[in-house]
Amino acid sequence: MIARATALMQKQDMAGALKMAESTLKAEPDNIDALYLAAVANRYLGNTGDAFALIARLQKARPDYGRAWQEAGHLWRAQGDARKALTEYEAAVVKNPALGASWQMLVTLYDKTGQPEAAANARKHLARLSALPRELVSVTSFLHEGRILKAETLCRAFLQKNPHHVEAMRLLADIGLRLHVLDDAEFLLESCLEFEPQNQLARMDYVNVLHKRQKFAKACEEADTLRKSDPGNPAFETLYANECVATGAYDTALEIYDRVVDLIEDNASIHMARGHALKTIGQQEQAIEAYRAAYAAEPDLGDAYWSLANLKTYRFTEAEMALMTAHEAAEGTGTVNRCHLNFALGKAHEDAGDTDAAFAFYERGNALKKDDLRYDPDAVDLEFELQKEICTPALMEKHAGAGHDDPAPIFIVGLPRAGSTLLEQILASHSRVEGTMELPNILALAHRLNGRLRKGEAPRYPAILEELTADQIKAFGEAFIEDTKIYRTGAPYFIDKMPNNFRHIGLIKLILPNAKIIDARRHPIACCFSGFKQLFAEGQEFTYGLEEIGRYYRGYVDLMDHWDRVFPGEILRVQYEDVVEDLEGQVRRMLDFCGLAFEDACLRFHETDRSVRTASSEQVRQPINRKGVGGWRPFAPHLGPLIGALGPCAPADLATEPTPEQ
Repeated sequence: MIARATALMQKQDMAGALKMAESTLKAEPDNIDALYLAAVANRYLGNTGDAFALIARLQKARPDYGRAWQEAGHLWRAQGDARKALTEYEAAVVKNPALGASWQMLVTLYDKTGQPEAAANARKHLARLSALPRELVSVTSFLHEGRILKAETLCRAFLQKNPHHVEAMRLLADIGLRLHVLDDAEFLLESCLEFEPQNQLARMDYVNVLHKRQKFAKACEEADTLRKSDPGNPAFETLYANECVATGAYDTALEIYDRVVDLIEDNASIHMARGHALKTIGQQEQAIEAYRAAYAAEPDLGDAYWSLANLKTYRFTEAEMALMTAHEAAEGTGTVNRCHLNFALGKAHEDAGDTDAAFAFYERGNALKKDDLRYDPDAVDLEFELQKEICTPALMEKHAGAGHDDPAPIFIVGLPRAGSTLLEQILASHSRVEGTMELPNILALAHRLNGRLRKGEAPRYPAILEELTADQIKAFGEAFIEDTKIYRTGAPYFIDKMPNNFRHIGLIKLILPNAKIIDARRHPIACCFSGFKQLFAEGQEFTYGLEEIGRYYRGYVDLMDHWDRVFPGEILRVQYEDVVEDLEGQVRRMLDFCGLAFEDACLRFHETDRSVRTASSEQVRQPINRKGVGGWRPFAPHLGPLIGALGPCAPADLATEPTPEQ
């Protein structure tokens, strides 16, 4: 039906195309292609009201679909409202930079409204698109519409005919990045730079891929090469500063941020990057100033307000709450900004004691984020079941002695917001232990072992673990130790606190049999609701719905029970509430498990000066307290779906749960 409707539209048979699209919509009311075609056909037929209604449905169904905003721009332009048309076209090219029609209209509208710099920028983008082969424009568009496999098929076909086309290679690398095939993306971009060493876009992408692969030293080197190719370019200076942050060179990074801020005072992204760096090294007051400068430069920048809220210790002023409320309600606020604003407003109202208003904002923020994700709880349940089915005592016995025997890694696993950052800070305060960050290495290895799957194809991992040779298993362990050296400065032990590693404990114990594993556990409702209130930078898709997070928690507990049976006595469970009630007892318990002598500095963990990159960075710089215990209770009337989803994991008697100290 869609193909026939498209063909009819190309023949200018708008009535026929509309009929076909409407037929599809009767069966599939949210079909993106049908909504778009029906809106376009109605515009050409003069049915403006119907066209606007369809576009509203399309924008709600797919907030990231740039063509919907482009079509809205066409509609407002036809109505003679240049201001609204301009807003829609601007939104369209943000969502999909390959929309040539939007760039063309932006050139015209910027010229008419006396915005020469914006017009010049639009001309630059339009010229670049015009210079691309038609196939690659389509690839770019498919990428930004989320049609990754279609983009890959078209891009590979083009490269077969044009094997050294740098832009096609760059696009295929982008596809690899989106599919998490990072080694392919890195190789493609290296090839791009061999053919065109001066290609700045390719080098920027190369820096990004190196960063994703945690090759921070190399990424910093490449970013330095880029900035030297165009001295004084603020974008390149900032990119280099970002990589300096990644390598821990905070003084250099902050010096560059300060210099760029002086050059471009109203650049919100620079203020944000500067704020994140200051937060990480514990300079909270300066971080607050930077985040405030960011929203002063861009008043509806939701991320600036959320970053303030995410300090956890910050309290919004009444004026800031009024600003956030106004921007959240404004018609022109983008979906991403609106999402950030809702989470920030939730935190602001919670701190003010208005739990009903707080929950309403948290719920709205989660709904906006959930709409933008494609979380499949059935797929996660299947993954958990496969781990239990494959990673058995028999498998471990089969591969006994095959792994790398280095005892250095200490893995802290569990759910996000379960207290893992606190445990890391305690252990990293020991003279023989180094805290690093949430390392992606184990997740990347699992992804690599799974390979690239076609739609509907069964997972290869973890079943492939049965096929590994002793040499392969040892090599994987050695590679983990080697690849993580960049985060270490010489301590005998180091921490990887990626929480999702609990899904891969079988893999960890195969390749690193002497690694220590600590399971950070927290009261189930407190942990799940804290995750629901958190807007994560990436990942943790299961947290954006009360039922989803309750179901995930139940699966987590079940899988950890399995690991306890497979590795009896080799996993230490540490309950957050026990740490709060008996800090010294739990510290001694953890140190004994890790084979470390007791050190008093672990009790004074809040005095340890180190960078902390997680949402708990400011909380772990304070002495132990009970603020995180029972904070969910005022929200209990709203948490029925969560408690129901937790099932047997829900506390037997909710009425006896402790409340936080006031």
